[in-house]
Amino acid sequence: MAEPQYLSVTTLTKYIKYKFDQDPHLQSVLIKGELSNFKKHSSGHLYFNVKDKNSVISAMMFKGSAAKIDFDPKEGDEVLLEARVSVYERRGNYQIYVNKMHIDGVGNLYQKLEQLKKKLTKEGFFDQNHKKLIPKFPKKIAVLTAGTGAAIRDIHTTINSRYPLAEQIQINTLVQGTQAKQDIIEKIAQADTLGVDTIIIGRGGGSIEDLWNFNEEDVVKAIYHCNTPIISAVGHETDFTLSDFVADVRAATPTQAAMMATPDQYEIRQYIQQTKLSLTRFIKQHMQQQRKHLEHVASYYKFQTPTLLYDQQIQKRDDLEKQLNFSASMMIKNHQQQLTLLNNKFNLKAFRQDINRNQLMNQQKRDELTKVIHNFITNQKQNLTRKLENLNNLSPTNTMLRGYSIISKKDSVITSTKDLSENDNIVLTMKDGLVDAQVKKVRCNDDE
Repeated sequence: MAEPQYLSVTTLTKYIKYKFDQDPHLQSVLIKGELSNFKKHSSGHLYFNVKDKNSVISAMMFKGSAAKIDFDPKEGDEVLLEARVSVYERRGNYQIYVNKMHIDGVGNLYQKLEQLKKKLTKEGFFDQNHKKLIPKFPKKIAVLTAGTGAAIRDIHTTINSRYPLAEQIQINTLVQGTQAKQDIIEKIAQADTLGVDTIIIGRGGGSIEDLWNFNEEDVVKAIYHCNTPIISAVGHETDFTLSDFVADVRAATPTQAAMMATPDQYEIRQYIQQTKLSLTRFIKQHMQQQRKHLEHVASYYKFQTPTLLYDQQIQKRDDLEKQLNFSASMMIKNHQQQLTLLNNKFNLKAFRQDINRNQLMNQQKRDELTKVIHNFITNQKQNLTRKLENLNNLSPTNTMLRGYSIISKKDSVITSTKDLSENDNIVLTMKDGLVDAQVKKVRCNDDE
């Protein structure tokens, strides 16, 4: 028996590497994953792992390829890789050698979507208290979607089958592409001026890239500020856009949007029929009740003998007329008696005598008052004359007429020789003028 041939680890590893390198399917693979344990060596080479929810692959990227990356890779980035699968002999594990690396645009879009959703939620654009009610029986419905495709057919077909009374206004709108954002905003503003009851914005679903125009902030604000209620039917059941959150109602499909915007004519007919039956039954019951009431009233004895309704009223009227005549007579009689009493009280001759007597008394009082006033004035004149005589006797002027004069020094009247000194300048006030003088000598009575 031949001895078994044992391979060295290196030989086995080389063989496995040879198999990897010879497999054409492993020479260029496209991988999508998340960067993990990312490191940039001083040599410029990149070392990292690529992982998803269930697996991890070691990877490296040479300096020349790394220099061509159009973004700054970092831990956690979702990336798209073009790589070659091979075996690193030293450690004996397989890894990928990345030739090209791109940021995963879809992952970025989802991140951008979440950030914008949080921002608009915080600003209140998605609050329920801003939602408008969808009219139950619309007269006009504006449909904003592509002019061709399943979405417009589904909406038109559904509205025509459910509620053909509603007028449909088709507004062809770009729902994809670089120009779609502005076109959507303009078409919403246009529809808002047409006097429609409801606006449906729809398209047939799609990827996040296809639906991105309905995630634009300006489109969200255009829907928010629209005065007409809007139903959003942009995606399918699992495709949500920010337009769905801000719209007054979100429909999972265009068909469902048409159903939300219109009542079902068959349900309306059934309701009308039921209402008709209920109304007919109510009218019949009401008529039966009124007929019974009429029969009951018609059988009342007063209606059997109509004179009973007015005989007593005629008698009552006669009684009231009699009472009225009696009351009027009594009132006239009372007023006549009062007039007689007033005539008796009002004696014209006595009234004139009272006037003459009062006039005579007034004249006497006037004469007495005149006499009292005359005596008072005479007494006052006499008192005034006596006071004037006394005042005249005391007047300095009269004193000076008798030869006296007034001596003043520096505008002060001198009453004593003690107030004067030799050579003082004095003024003598006499009856007919002033005299300026100078004191030669002062002699007091005490000096004698």
